[in-house]
Amino acid sequence: MKLSEIKEILTTLENVEFQLENGTFVPEHFHVTEVGTVTKEFIDCGGTVRNEKAVNFQLWNADDFEHRLKPTKLLNIIKLSEEKLGIEDNEIEVEFQNTTIGRYDLDFNGKNFILLNKTTACLAQEACGIPAAKVNVENSNSSSTSNCAPGSGCC
Repeated sequence: MKLSEIKEILTTLENVEFQLENGTFVPEHFHVTEVGTVTKEFIDCGGTVRNEKAVNFQLWNADDFEHRLKPTKLLNIIKLSEEKLGIEDNEIEVEFQNTTIGRYDLDFNGKNFILLNKTTACLAQEACGIPAAKVNVENSNSSSTSNCAPGSGCC
């Protein structure tokens, strides 16, 4: 979800609720403690230099159990971030702490914002000799054979 999309959705809501993919809700007394831009510059295993930019929201729970973030307040935080930081209309990434700090993509189901689990992927599959259709991150394990050989330029 892009920043422009959440801004549009927020104008239609009475409450802001975040839910994990497993159905668990972020406690309703959460705060948005940060809104910013995260830039990631990296080189993939095929040698291609890449640059990614995302708008980052950080959710945090405090002991103020009566706190509720209203849509207009979140819109004001977003607008201030755009003015002060020059935030662009990029995809949103949400940080939320469960057992560790997790990073999530964002979606909306018509009522709640959904924190979508992120997955890893090889961005240079051709360099590794891995057919794109056969890559399955969830079912892969380190004991399986692979076309990546030491010194091949692959991961």
